[in-house]
Amino acid sequence: MKRRKFLISSAMGAAGLGLTACESGKQGSPAGEIESESFPVPAYKSGQLAAGTPSMGANDKIVLALIGAGGWGSNHAIEFSNLKANVEFKYICDVDDTRGGRAIAECGKIQGYEPQRVRDMRTVFDDNDVDGVIIATPTHWHTLAALRAMQAGKDVYLEKCITLNVSEGQKLVAAAQKYNRVLQCGFQNRSAEYNRKAVEYIQSGKLGKIMNVSIFGYQLGPVPFNEKPEESAPDTIDWNLWLGPAPEAAYSVSRNKSWLYYWDYSAGILMEDAVHQMDLARYVLGNPGLPKSVTAIGGRQMMNDNREIPDNLNVIYEYDDFTMNLLAGEFCQYLIKASPEIRYGDLFPDWMTNSDKIFIYGSEAMMILGRMGAGWQVIGKDGKVVDQMYGRFPLNDNQRNYLDCIRSRQVPNANILHGHLSSAMLHYANMSIRLGNKRLMIDQQSEFVQNDPDANKIVRGNYREGFELPVIA
Repeated sequence: MKRRKFLISSAMGAAGLGLTACESGKQGSPAGEIESESFPVPAYKSGQLAAGTPSMGANDKIVLALIGAGGWGSNHAIEFSNLKANVEFKYICDVDDTRGGRAIAECGKIQGYEPQRVRDMRTVFDDNDVDGVIIATPTHWHTLAALRAMQAGKDVYLEKCITLNVSEGQKLVAAAQKYNRVLQCGFQNRSAEYNRKAVEYIQSGKLGKIMNVSIFGYQLGPVPFNEKPEESAPDTIDWNLWLGPAPEAAYSVSRNKSWLYYWDYSAGILMEDAVHQMDLARYVLGNPGLPKSVTAIGGRQMMNDNREIPDNLNVIYEYDDFTMNLLAGEFCQYLIKASPEIRYGDLFPDWMTNSDKIFIYGSEAMMILGRMGAGWQVIGKDGKVVDQMYGRFPLNDNQRNYLDCIRSRQVPNANILHGHLSSAMLHYANMSIRLGNKRLMIDQQSEFVQNDPDANKIVRGNYREGFELPVIA
């Protein structure tokens, strides 16, 4: 598939995505320019995250539900149950009846009764017994499900990629503020002790002035893809509910099982994984805000097929006093993620062949940082290791932090503000690719794009009738 294939896809088609008055720019603006004051500052910027007054004791039982019972969602339910933190799962919810059996069986063994299987998440939201929900659906359902949950008084653990577009993140932050809800994102690196120590090390000034950050997000490949034909949906799935907010589309196995290769349902398979490294980089750098500009170069360059998303990317993020870039691809067989032995032991990856590392270049030394328990090392003059720390896989730490915050009403480690901004970094890169590798100028206040109205159609998104996002004033 040629690079131009990435230009504004079906998510930006004829389904009512004309510019609104606030997108039109002021009269007299230079051609192609949109004045930043034409865009409203998102509501969340006038509030603060605060989850309210504790309403349960430290030992009170927490009742949970899983929404989205694929492999990772089911793993979440089992891991939460195994924490022995006085939690139980009342529901396993999925629109596909073939999913969730493992979670139901394993949670049943642990808690003494099997959770109830349901298709429609509204059953969960209507049950006052449920304190919190784990949302692990495809990405296009994340925001609507989380907003509905918070409106129903539930606390949320939301898997990555948190959102499908920038405005969704703005709504999620505003909703968490308005309804005083705990919203923990699935960015578990923020709950890792070794990453907290990396923050302290960088803040100590031992690396000197940070000048450049390189983030890597490579995956094994190339991966063949033969798009399956449209057909009738099997009786085991409610295809209308699966589509939810996404545009109307006939069922196909490819859309159902390979949704990470479609813009309508995901941020793309590269970004859905690389967002972990992006969030970790932002965390250890002290959570910098949005960049001044974003430029993505690349496209579908390895395999010329019908997949909408790129398989090779180089993204440049421009800040005032440092630069950041992201290299991501799905084409190499020699770069691999850290093994379980590294993530759970006192070992470091072979950084040369590690696929998801972060290089932080300071004026005095550089730090090589690994995600998900891979630890970090500081390299000084002559290539010598001058400091280091092993890591541990932090999934359970992030889950415990979510449960602790349900009880204490504290703001969680991986809160939705961080999740929104880290996800937005990837959304801007996707916009740049889809608009022909264009350099996008970002207004940090409104979070809209200053120099391309088509980009702002993607910022806002589009939602099918009956599945619109609620207004969060």
